[in-house]
Amino acid sequence: MLPQTHDLIPVYLAETGTIRRLMKVARTDEEWQQILDKNTYEITRKGRTEPAFSGAFYATKNPGLYRCACCGTDLFSSVDKFESGTGWPGFSRPVSDMNIRTRPDTSFGMTRTEVLCALCDAHLGHVFDDGLLPSGLRYCINSASLCFFPGIIAIRQE
Repeated sequence: MLPQTHDLIPVYLAETGTIRRLMKVARTDEEWQQILDKNTYEITRKGRTEPAFSGAFYATKNPGLYRCACCGTDLFSSVDKFESGTGWPGFSRPVSDMNIRTRPDTSFGMTRTEVLCALCDAHLGHVFDDGLLPSGLRYCINSASLCFFPGIIAIRQE
């Protein structure tokens, strides 16, 4: 059976500056558990948060591209990474708004905006309105939801 048009998601490829329509990633919970390590599974599939200052990338300053740990979608560039002082990687914006989606999160008695991968729905973290200019946003992202590719310079979609 061929994929239906509504099953295809536009994804921005930051290495080439192009857009491709890709199949939405749909796996069972059991499949995700087999593919991902326990920590990545708990964070990306169950919406958990890693402890502050414990993730691999909160203090990383190397140039490169951050991709989704579950499906490899290009998410954030080191050019937009900043030290937020929170203990999690902070980014002022994604490489493209089409590669993420957001939704309200009212868990733990708080009102926040959850950030998810547009292609596989992985929980990445949250976005707050106390970040750097020009966006004024702070994408507070769990290291376990990311894979880092050093030296890849992202072409950001404007």
